[in-house]
Amino acid sequence: MDDTPPRKSSLGSRLATALRPKQSGKRLMKKSTVNLREAAASKDSPLKKDSLSTSSIRTNVQAQNESSPAVDTQTGERQDYTALIHGLGHQGSFDSLKSVSRLDPQRLDPDKRAGDRRVASLSDVLWHRVCSHLSPSGVASLAFASKTLRYRLGPEAWIALNHPENEEFKCEFLVSLDSQLPDHLLCFRCITYHRRVQKGQERLRATATMNPLFICPWASEPTQIPIRMRLTPGHTLPFTFVQLVMRAHRYGPDYGIPLESLSRRWKCRESEWTHQSRYYIDKGHLLLRIVSKSFAEPALPPSGLRHLLYSREDYFPYFSACAHWRDGELMNNCKCALGHIPKPKETIAQQLRTGPQINNAMRHVNAIVTLCGKCRPMRRCPDCPTEYLIEVRFEEDKNDPVNKFKQSLVVTRWSDLGDGTTPLSGEWFACNRETDYDSFATIGRRGISGTFEAQSGVAIPGQRMLSLNPENAKLGEKGHNWY
Repeated sequence: MDDTPPRKSSLGSRLATALRPKQSGKRLMKKSTVNLREAAASKDSPLKKDSLSTSSIRTNVQAQNESSPAVDTQTGERQDYTALIHGLGHQGSFDSLKSVSRLDPQRLDPDKRAGDRRVASLSDVLWHRVCSHLSPSGVASLAFASKTLRYRLGPEAWIALNHPENEEFKCEFLVSLDSQLPDHLLCFRCITYHRRVQKGQERLRATATMNPLFICPWASEPTQIPIRMRLTPGHTLPFTFVQLVMRAHRYGPDYGIPLESLSRRWKCRESEWTHQSRYYIDKGHLLLRIVSKSFAEPALPPSGLRHLLYSREDYFPYFSACAHWRDGELMNNCKCALGHIPKPKETIAQQLRTGPQINNAMRHVNAIVTLCGKCRPMRRCPDCPTEYLIEVRFEEDKNDPVNKFKQSLVVTRWSDLGDGTTPLSGEWFACNRETDYDSFATIGRRGISGTFEAQSGVAIPGQRMLSLNPENAKLGEKGHNWY
């Protein structure tokens, strides 16, 4: 008998053996398309065995790919085109009557004469009875709906709006025409629509800069209407820009300006305060955030605190505040936070210059300041939708080549400016005047700050929400705590 050495297996057969699927994996696979009789007949041939194993693996992988959804190899995200296909199916359909009426209002009632005939069939007594249950603005809107109603009701509905006691109803009626006048803007001084002189190019500028958006003959006349909101010294937010942003959000870019055009960064000329403003629209309301900060020295005397916090022009704070900042604990909390700023660290040599005593605590000063239970919580003004957060941060001063890092006072304000329809009521009026607005009952538990910061994914420090005026004392300038 020949003692021949056993034949070594080829590289292909060894790879096929290593890549052969396990028994547990075969249970989940579909029925194999390989003929087992042919595989048994060619058992002695190693080349056929290799090709058989490779083909079975390819068949199993192909069956798995056909049954499983498409998966992105880079991100692992499942690609499902079902929503895309359904969205294409709804395009041009009559599924949404609201969208159809927005595109072409006449498609809902192509026969306008039939509607006019139905309106004309009712008696004048009935229409006047209907008008008796409506406000003056509602009667004017009804008369403006069609020519038939105009002849039925007469011009008395519009004449009544010119009476001084119906000024609010006149504004309400004119605001309803916003969607039909993209080239005009409603002026609340003279309650008239004026043509926009900078259409699409309106930019928010400083108060001292001439920036007319329309030509109004009463532009220089004083008014009791809060048409501007004070942000910081020398910077205000006119209500016309709130109108433009909200009109563009509701009706399209041709009606106003984009939201991003309102955001600004500026530095106060009179002090070292810097400010940054940003806006966000949530549920049809314009939200405002202003972050104001200034470097502060430790252990300031009362005169130094006033010099840091108050503007000598009008004795308002350098940072942004609502109209009710004098009533409550806002300024006291800012002074309390400044009292927590530690003195800078001193070496032993620096301490020996002032005396023979050495304080080891001054050699290792913690730069992270922790505020107390009085100035740390967030504060909400009970009379308007405004919230405040006071912080002390350790930041870099790029203008000081010697002492690069210093403690700074940061005051953040969040406010709800309303829907931008009228400055005579709502959140805008509450932020600028004394009203019976109850912020805790209107806003609820979730703060404006949480809604604003959620859209950018930034988590603010978790703080309690307390009232800015816990004693509900409304003294204004007559009080002595604010200064």
